[in-house]
Amino acid sequence: MIAQFQHATDHPAETSDFLRISTGNPQADAILCGGFPVNSVNIVMGQPGTGKTIFAEQLLFHNANTDRPLLYLTTLSEPMSKVVSYAQRLGFFNVEQIGTRVLYDDLGADLSAHGPSALVPRVLDAIKRLSPSIIIIDSFKAVHDLAGSTTEMRRIVSELGGVLSAYDVTAFLLGEYTQENIESYPEFAVADSIVQLERNALGARDERYLRVLKLRGSAYREGQHAFRITDTGLQIFPRLVTPNFANYTPTLERTSMGIEGLDTIIGGGVWRGSTTLLVGSTGSGKSTMGLQFALEAVNRGEPALFVNFQENPAQVERMVRSLGTDPQVAARTGFHHLYTSPVELQIDSVIVDIFNFIETAGVRRVVIDAVGDLMTAASDAQRLHDFLYSLVQHFVVRNVTTVLNLESATGLVGGREQEQRWSYMSDNVLVLVRGEDDPAERTLRVIKTRNSAHDPAAHRVEIRGDGVHIL
Repeated sequence: MIAQFQHATDHPAETSDFLRISTGNPQADAILCGGFPVNSVNIVMGQPGTGKTIFAEQLLFHNANTDRPLLYLTTLSEPMSKVVSYAQRLGFFNVEQIGTRVLYDDLGADLSAHGPSALVPRVLDAIKRLSPSIIIIDSFKAVHDLAGSTTEMRRIVSELGGVLSAYDVTAFLLGEYTQENIESYPEFAVADSIVQLERNALGARDERYLRVLKLRGSAYREGQHAFRITDTGLQIFPRLVTPNFANYTPTLERTSMGIEGLDTIIGGGVWRGSTTLLVGSTGSGKSTMGLQFALEAVNRGEPALFVNFQENPAQVERMVRSLGTDPQVAARTGFHHLYTSPVELQIDSVIVDIFNFIETAGVRRVVIDAVGDLMTAASDAQRLHDFLYSLVQHFVVRNVTTVLNLESATGLVGGREQEQRWSYMSDNVLVLVRGEDDPAERTLRVIKTRNSAHDPAAHRVEIRGDGVHIL
């Protein structure tokens, strides 16, 4: 729908001074700070199978309630019948709008017979007959490939731009363009916006990203934004950015970790809204301590979220029961469990789920067990670091107290650079170590507590039937 939007980011909104066209996807609109400008020429680029057609058709059907029809033109990539056939399987498709509000036409025959010079006359004729407010040309790259020279294509692009601007039409040119094409193809010079859809193979699965490369006259959220293709269209997860601290007021109170002996050696408990990094090897007690921390919140009447990627729901229920709590009672009183298999783990989607729990269930404590699985799932180490740093800052401004579990075979955080990164990201760093001669012997050492006095000595750890105890 065409409307006037506000600048949609985590920072104070800025009012746009021109109308926008919604993509039909709230997350994409947020990335574009409201949507695409009206009467603009926009390129949606990406390799085959990245979701360009679905993105365009979702936009088309979402805007089909205006007083002018919308037009989808196919060229020499996929035939019109196939495009419509696949669209019918998607949740946004409305058969009642076909032929009235949403119109399809195939330019393939004319382009094959007369070459790319047939494009502009056909578009002009359609505009005069139908007066569409939006035109999608799929694929415009196929038209480019028919041109005999750059000069010919430049002329076609210039003529098309003149027609579109003269008749108050917003256009979307779809194509299987590459990054190199941006520098040399004339259509990119006249485009008001460029949106790129990417698909990268990562092991047995694919990662898909949406990226805005250009949005003339407007701010937009930069970087890669993960998405999935679903039967309702594109499900987009905007890149996490550092929140605005302008209106942040810290809660100056301590809260118990819920682990016997631990509060004493960290200065009386952790500050509310702080982040604690718990490092240890397999079997050192990290998951149990994280679970105790979450259940302590529930016992105090505060909802908590336990996020994990290894133990399935049945296993977590057994762990809760072993700590003396009935899982059904815990669930009714505010204990929430978010499980994602490490095989399907996508860090951006997990964030959306975590924030949904915080907003809808009023979660005050979050345990992530373990961040190492996020590190494994990420294809870019720097992007993961930025992601985790921003995530922690969002917990801070919401006064959500957090425990992050990190597995380390040596009990150390990692190399010097990694240690420094984790250190400034966390308010407290606790390290669990198993004995070299006797793995049953465990010790805990407090490496760091921010704005607190702490006991730096190594303390013996016992894992009993009711959980972890610090001696």
